[in-house]
Amino acid sequence: MMTVLGRWRVGALAALSAALVAYYLVHRSLPALGVWGDTGVICAGLFPAVFALVWLVLPLARARGLLSLVIALVVLAVLSSLASVDLLANFAKLATMTAFAFYFVGFFEGIGGIVLIALLIPWIDAYSVWRGPTGNIVKHHPEVFSTFSFAFALPGENDAARLGLPDLLFFAFFLAAASRFGLRVAWTWIGMVVALGVGITIAIWQSAGGIPALPSIAGGFLLPNADLLIRRLRTAAPPA
Repeated sequence: MMTVLGRWRVGALAALSAALVAYYLVHRSLPALGVWGDTGVICAGLFPAVFALVWLVLPLARARGLLSLVIALVVLAVLSSLASVDLLANFAKLATMTAFAFYFVGFFEGIGGIVLIALLIPWIDAYSVWRGPTGNIVKHHPEVFSTFSFAFALPGENDAARLGLPDLLFFAFFLAAASRFGLRVAWTWIGMVVALGVGITIAIWQSAGGIPALPSIAGGFLLPNADLLIRRLRTAAPPA
């Protein structure tokens, strides 16, 4: 992994992972901050820190053997969940979705398919959350949603904010797509993280039980790259 990622990425990954593990181990003993304090921790602390892990391992998107890595991580996530090792299971889910996203993006030869996905998934996710299966699961089967989501632990509480596994998948997918097709990788990462923070802030402000995250993620990918995407799509379009 040192060869693929480079020494500084491996060092940063180790340091950030250690800091996140320490936080997750002690978060219940920290002072409770209230709703808006928790929102600040999530938006300014946890979202950037957790998704920085995805950015740090981005060079793996070009590595071989990703499918084998996905299978190994699925096994790790399942076994750690069954053993109730919640911290390991939580980050194994993130690693699994990231590795699968990196593998999945390799099937795309052009940017058109990526843009189509970015335009479609917000509508599908919104329907699923507000009128479809996701909303039903969150409302009536919260334990199922907990299993298939990533927990952002809140200071001084046993509770956590959560993103579904598809949200993790598409965050890594769009970031890898930005890298693969020469888009603005840093601005894509910033756009998606900021958009997620805005989304959760609006949800809390409006006292919404939950809002779809994929519109924020897709928008965070599309907006910083809009001019490049339009130019690429025009170039790829056949002459009239």
